[in-house]
Amino acid sequence: EVQLVDSGGGLVQAGGSLRLSCVASEFHYGDYAIGWFRQAPGKEREGVSCFSASYGRTYYADSVAGRFTISSDNAKSTVYLDMNNLKPEDTAVYYCAATAAFLCFNGGYHAGAVRFWGQGTQVTVSS
Repeated sequence: EVQLVDSGGGLVQAGGSLRLSCVASEFHYGDYAIGWFRQAPGKEREGVSCFSASYGRTYYADSVAGRFTISSDNAKSTVYLDMNNLKPEDTAVYYCAATAAFLCFNGGYHAGAVRFWGQGTQVTVSS
């Protein structure tokens, strides 16, 4: 029902920045939280950040808190992830994701809770 298109990945040196974008076919902020997961080789897909407009809540994984910032532009049906001070351990495929709005916070942001996925965009951080 909801199509998500993520973009903005690329190759960046450690300490650099990237902005990821997720465009939704429909921005049902009352129904879904939009955010990102990432998956590095050999690792499980982990939640990075999400934004639940209906609850006024955001979530950041401990590993990215203070470096990444999530924001939204409702007019463009777009959620952004500004990634700053990138580290090699941030290297992964980043996937935009839609979950039930209440699963964005209080420990609910897990891959199994995702209703819709973006296609993924590669982020590579070099030393």
